[in-house]
Amino acid sequence: MLVRERWWRVKDNQDARDRKLDEALEETFPASDAPANTVETGTRVGVESPLAVVTDNREASQFELVVDGQTAFLTYRRTPRSLELLHTEVPPALRGRHLSDALAQAGIDAARSERLQLVIICPSVRAYYRKHRRRDTTSKQNVS
Repeated sequence: MLVRERWWRVKDNQDARDRKLDEALEETFPASDAPANTVETGTRVGVESPLAVVTDNREASQFELVVDGQTAFLTYRRTPRSLELLHTEVPPALRGRHLSDALAQAGIDAARSERLQLVIICPSVRAYYRKHRRRDTTSKQNVS
């Protein structure tokens, strides 16, 4: 009798959980809900990733990205052994398009491809690197 009682208790608990799940689905899935990619949900709509290519302007010691006639840039200091990423600047009209992410990735990729030690001074690049960190065995990383 004790085994049967436990079985019913388990079944009752499972049925209760299933009912709660069904109710939650009914509450969160009406056909009249707004699409998921709206301002209310915080998802960006109509913002595309940059189509422009990041260029390395070695004379100015900066990576550049030109969009709509305006230039976003990441300044650096290059030595024979290291690439120091110093400062990122994005014009106000271009903010919110992840251009600083593209510049950061270009700097990181340049250090890797040239087998230079990466020294990150810019807080924006440091945040990007920590968020998108990949294990790199070809160069030492200094992100403190």
